[in-house]
Amino acid sequence: PKEPSGSLSADSIKIKKEVANAFVKRRKRSSPYEWYYELYKSPLEQQHERCENYPPCDYLADQVGFALAYSRFFG
Repeated sequence: PKEPSGSLSADSIKIKKEVANAFVKRRKRSSPYEWYYELYKSPLEQQHERCENYPPCDYLADQVGFALAYSRFFG
């Protein structure tokens, strides 16, 4: 179904998981270290993600830097 503006709605652009898996392949991990770093993130990486997921902190990090923004909102 088309919307009044002429664009397709998000509901009409759905495909089955099996079809999506046919052309979207996950990258294979080449070493155990890549598995480890993906599963166990450093505390600094966890802080970065926490700040990125909170829009005011993310915005302030762009302005004054991550360390100041993180300490302002979380610590």
